[in-house]
Amino acid sequence: MSEISNQALMLGLVAGFLLGVIFFGGLWCTVRNAVAARRPALWFIGSMMLRISIVTWGFYLLLDLLGSSWKILLAGLLGFFIARLAATRLLPVPLSNAVPIAETSVEKAELDQPG
Repeated sequence: MSEISNQALMLGLVAGFLLGVIFFGGLWCTVRNAVAARRPALWFIGSMMLRISIVTWGFYLLLDLLGSSWKILLAGLLGFFIARLAATRLLPVPLSNAVPIAETSVEKAELDQPG
């Protein structure tokens, strides 16, 4: 069994982080643009297919270039998870001011009254 260098693990971590930035950044852009689009379903489906293809291809190349080791894949997944945490903490919530919050203060007595 060969010893995996720290450089290979760091490369896996950085590659996973970059793949996460692509994935979650693309999701953020999709949500921002698809709401105002004429056909939002095409935005979401096309974006999902593109993002999943890029991430799958990236992890495949990561394993193929650095040797097939579960440690490299684990480092890449850790980088991907760190990118997810960064995206949820740093990116602004899309359309937070444009979407009204429904009022839920309807009393039960108002609901039970007929017509």
